[in-house]
Amino acid sequence: MRAPRFWWAPSPSFQAELLRPAGLLYTAVAARRMQRPGERADLPVICIGNFTVGGAGKTPTALAVARILDAAGESPAFLSRGYGGSLPGPVQVRTEHTARDVGDEPILLSGTAQTIVSRNRPAGARLAHEIGSTVVIMDDGLQNPSLIKDCAIAVVDGATGIGNGLPLPAGPLRAVMDAQWPKTDAVLVIGEGEPGRRIAEEAERRDKRVFMARLEPPMETTRSLKGRKVLAFAGIGRPEKFFETLRGCGALVEAARSFPDHHRYTASELTALRREAAERGLQAVTTEKDRARVGAVKDAKPWPDLMIVPVRLRIDDETGLRNLLLRRINERRLHGA
Repeated sequence: MRAPRFWWAPSPSFQAELLRPAGLLYTAVAARRMQRPGERADLPVICIGNFTVGGAGKTPTALAVARILDAAGESPAFLSRGYGGSLPGPVQVRTEHTARDVGDEPILLSGTAQTIVSRNRPAGARLAHEIGSTVVIMDDGLQNPSLIKDCAIAVVDGATGIGNGLPLPAGPLRAVMDAQWPKTDAVLVIGEGEPGRRIAEEAERRDKRVFMARLEPPMETTRSLKGRKVLAFAGIGRPEKFFETLRGCGALVEAARSFPDHHRYTASELTALRREAAERGLQAVTTEKDRARVGAVKDAKPWPDLMIVPVRLRIDDETGLRNLLLRRINERRLHGA
């Protein structure tokens, strides 16, 4: 799905107002679902979610949290629904799996820690316990009530915030904010922007912890992109964010091709992209998530010179986030169920 532009306007547009009645119905269903009782897992559960649909930066945040917990002596396991994959799980992601099996995000996550795909979250948490993990990191699931969270962090894109503030389909919210705030312990704003600042201020008024962060490519990647003419393509929540990252590295984005989030590329699409890059003398570049899906395309020719641009989350107050996570984990272990 490609998010319509009017979702991200600072106030509701005419199109959004037309869809507002449908949003009220969606909101009622979502809010009622969020109130259902959940199951207490055997392990502490950290949830990395967001208020809206689309790419706020949940996966880089989950990876950063895993690195923090690993450095603190924990053995985290990622738990993902496996959007876009065919396996319902629970299954541990292995090297033989592709994005067609488990989705693109679990492929990326599995390079950092043990990763489990399960559409049934409690069953996935049980598998995490069985394989020896000490804490579960949910990649998404803030609105899913099936597991009780010991710490829930909402990731917000600083440039877009919560858009026009309306629920689907009138806006990008997965549920009205009054239903989501009580389920949220902290907010992490990625990047600068007035929309993100407003959410941070609201979080502080509600006595929620606020952390600021930014996405950065490795220094060697930045050096290799500077002054280079590129054809960039991405099928993520906000492809524009990727293109902006490239420009921030000094790359000359001569062509930018956007695809829907989690887009399943075809061999013909990849052939067309590769041909355009060659004919125009451009370096083809894409994201790590897209690489997982590109590699899963059957009958596609190998693309050895496709450049992958990784990003890493830099958290301003990483010590503060570490302390929050470990406090919640220790409280859970102290008090048990």
